[in-house]
Amino acid sequence: MNPPFARHLLLASSIALACAGAQAQSITDPVGDFLPTYTGPQNGDVDVVSAFAGYNTGNDTFSFSGTFAGAVGTTTGAFYVWGLDRGNGTQRFVAGSPSVGQGVSFDAAILLRPNGTARVITFTSGADLGTGIEIGAGTAIVSGNTISGSISGSLLASTGFAKADYTWNLWPRIGPKNSDISDFAPNGMNVPVAAVPEPTTYALMAMGLVAIGFARRGAAGRQRSP
Repeated sequence: MNPPFARHLLLASSIALACAGAQAQSITDPVGDFLPTYTGPQNGDVDVVSAFAGYNTGNDTFSFSGTFAGAVGTTTGAFYVWGLDRGNGTQRFVAGSPSVGQGVSFDAAILLRPNGTARVITFTSGADLGTGIEIGAGTAIVSGNTISGSISGSLLASTGFAKADYTWNLWPRIGPKNSDISDFAPNGMNVPVAAVPEPTTYALMAMGLVAIGFARRGAAGRQRSP
């Protein structure tokens, strides 16, 4: 194997490992696992299939994404909440009726809506009703079964954890009652936010893909040579 081709393969391997690491940060959730306490329509857009929350330290931005078993926007009134534990999270749902969300703690909530708007709510204590900030259309982006959005870290100040150590859980809901919550992802626990790569990392990945293309063309040309 010639040295340039070897370097191309090494770069391609590094990119593959980086992509695999990023994919591992997303969580998956079983299809059809609606909460037994949920009383709304069991449509696909309120059934989580996979979810993600990440933090970019370079620009102090959180990103959120959820994919569902049906097209987002199917269920009237449905919206999607990522609960963040910033260091002082509590299990806010367990004292309600019905009691749900055991193991899910949060002291902030990020709401993404199918109409493109968002809301950030922060709580100062377990009993606090929270302070909300509305964010206009264009914040949430819907693409088929997926809704995603980015929120400035300035709206999600720490209550004890470093921002890169916040934990989260996603739940769709159709109204204010606990019985309006259709699913928790993951069930019974929070997971850490993922580290979101800097734009320069994406650029390196793109360069790597170009290198893979050159390597493949070079290998094909050598095979055709007499």
